[in-house]
Amino acid sequence: MLWLSEVIMQGHDMQSFDELVTELKKRAGEGELFFRMDVKPQFPDTPPDWEDRLEAAFTSRQE
Repeated sequence: MLWLSEVIMQGHDMQSFDELVTELKKRAGEGELFFRMDVKPQFPDTPPDWEDRLEAAFTSRQE
């Protein structure tokens, strides 16, 4: 199970929401099957529909 808080903590050098999206796509491409959003990303550019965008990024499984 991949937790959003884990991705954010491990990628402490991420500076934007887009970088988070890219990281989720990478993790999905590496074989992660399940993803849970347990925190809200605190990036300045986090959009209002952040949950939908992260879910779409993870399920698309693109690198």
